Amino acid sequence: MDNPTHFFSRRRPRDTSAHAVAVIGLGRFGGALATELTRSGTEVLGIDTDEDIVQSLNGVLTHVVRADSTKQAALEQLGVADFDRVVVGIGSDIQASILTTSLLKRMGARSIWAKAISEQHGLILEQLGIEHVIFPEADMGRRIAHLVRGAMLDYVEFDRDLVVAKTVAPREMAGLTLEQSAVRRRFGVTVVKIKGSDGEWHAAGASSVVGEGDLLIVIGPVEKTERFAALA
Repeated sequence: MDNPTHFFSRRRPRDTSAHAVAVIGLGRFGGALATELTRSGTEVLGIDTDEDIVQSLNGVLTHVVRADSTKQAALEQLGVADFDRVVVGIGSDIQASILTTSLLKRMGARSIWAKAISEQHGLILEQLGIEHVIFPEADMGRRIAHLVRGAMLDYVEFDRDLVVAKTVAPREMAGLTLEQSAVRRRFGVTVVKIKGSDGEWHAAGASSVVGEGDLLIVIGPVEKTERFAALA
């Protein structure tokens, strides 16, 4: 709608500094993203057409507004293009997603992140010039697949063949330093953090001793990281 209803949730008036983010579309993905950003201290403007969603996030987000993001007048009134980053979390309505991102590009928004629900949707967004196209369902599915089939406790993929994983230290490493166990040479992964009996994460070095049941953060290629985690 052209005259959005404002529900200023928290703190001071909207700040369009480098730490301010506008999130358009506050469904499961956008709502969770906006909430986490606010919790971390980021100034967030949340925008959605659903009044119930807007009301439910009143007092949770920094600011939350009911508005139609496919209307340029609404985006201009809210100053969305002035934000350092804009996230378009609209997924179910592909037409609204494309119209919104197209308007944001035309208005000169500096950094746009857009959710895609299919390869075709993502391709259209890329053709519009969106540099950051997000496939949350596909990305989460791949992540869970690696966790389900292996012994990793957590898994983050940084590139096609580079991951960071949390796993329990193999028993054969107990009581040895990383230099003695030769993890990098034998398994092709690098241990970067160790969480021992004191419950704290410590930077890992050649002289770091691994205890039985310690947790490790390792980095390496996908297959090698999975094979190493399977030793636990």
